[in-house]
Amino acid sequence: MQPPEAVTVDAPDPHSEPTVPVPTGWIARLGLAGVGMCAGWFGPIQVLLGLQAAALTPDHKEATLSLVTGIGAAVSTLANPLAGAFSDRTTARWGRRVPWVVGGTLIGAAGLVVLAVADSVPLMILGWCLVQAGLNGTLAALTAAVPDLVPIEQRGLVSGVIGMTQTLGIVVGTGVATLVAGITGAYLVLAVLVIAAVTPFVLRSMDRPLPRGLLPTMGVGQFLRGFWISPRRHPDFAWAWATRFLATIANSICTLYLLFFLTDAVRVDDPELGVLVLTLLYAVTLIGSAILAGIWSDRLGVRKPFVMWSGLVMSCAAVLLAFVQTWPAALVGAVILGLGYGIYLAVDFALITQVLPRAGDRARDLGVINIANALPQVLAPAIAGPIITWFAEHHTHAAGYRTLYLLAAAIGIAAALLIRRIKSVD
Repeated sequence: MQPPEAVTVDAPDPHSEPTVPVPTGWIARLGLAGVGMCAGWFGPIQVLLGLQAAALTPDHKEATLSLVTGIGAAVSTLANPLAGAFSDRTTARWGRRVPWVVGGTLIGAAGLVVLAVADSVPLMILGWCLVQAGLNGTLAALTAAVPDLVPIEQRGLVSGVIGMTQTLGIVVGTGVATLVAGITGAYLVLAVLVIAAVTPFVLRSMDRPLPRGLLPTMGVGQFLRGFWISPRRHPDFAWAWATRFLATIANSICTLYLLFFLTDAVRVDDPELGVLVLTLLYAVTLIGSAILAGIWSDRLGVRKPFVMWSGLVMSCAAVLLAFVQTWPAALVGAVILGLGYGIYLAVDFALITQVLPRAGDRARDLGVINIANALPQVLAPAIAGPIITWFAEHHTHAAGYRTLYLLAAAIGIAAALLIRRIKSVD
């Protein structure tokens, strides 16, 4: 995967606000890269890590899954903003973002290979930490390409495509994890897939190089202080961060233990196939709602109402799963959750790109936002694991999942209400 020469687009200054719409081919390449990256993430999260935890530690599989995913999420919390900050200051001739896309992808693929041969929990942790560190570097660079190159009036559409590709990545990753024979084979297929999907974007990224004359000089202390973005000076950024944090916790709680929910509460005959069916149904709904919401939001020029209603819709799905723990209800819940989360993914990211504090630190600031994506992956297992374990020991698995999903619904409603505090975006 050799980085090519950058292609200069609408302005020589990479910090300038883009005004020329990006071509459809660029959006498609960005989307394909997102599909591969998310497949490398969600194949393990949705199925493989759970199966591996059950195979290595059958008596405490939930605790093992929580440990592995929690430590990996802690790594991602650091990796994303650090990779973003360094990419903001990269002066390679082929651009700022491409080196981090290449390096992150290769490290992430190496982590999947480690997971393929892992025969102990410590090796699982090592492999998953490599995946999280590497693919978060890729994510930081890919997301920064949107405010770098996409004008505001096109960001709803592009954000909708990003949301769609995340879901397609979940479908592809879950499909590979379910259909490829053996855990080892599934991990290896995902490693190859990640590299193959990212390569077209690398070859024609349209990344704009950063001239050395525009690179600010700063000491280590100033560099580290830059990760603190004052809520007093940038309140809209702070509210956007808080909204993303709460919405991601709610979504993580709903999805992290889906395999075990179908196994222990719904009691379907083939829970792995059940996860795939629900994921496909969720994905179809999400893709449609993400694209339509993104286009509609661009045309109306508003973001907040879409984000608020998406949070309320997702909460309805969580309430349904809490009280009706049957296979038909799970199918309906997947449709409702896909509808709400599709709208959220499309419009919330577009909103976030409009409240970034400084053009010169786009990737770093998006990395700070992505802490709101990663930190819930630490907190969600810490919240969900003890709740499910306690109720399983003292009551039933069903009662544990009912409590868990009601908590997710309450958090989702809080996220929907907080978006109203943002003032600079309609």
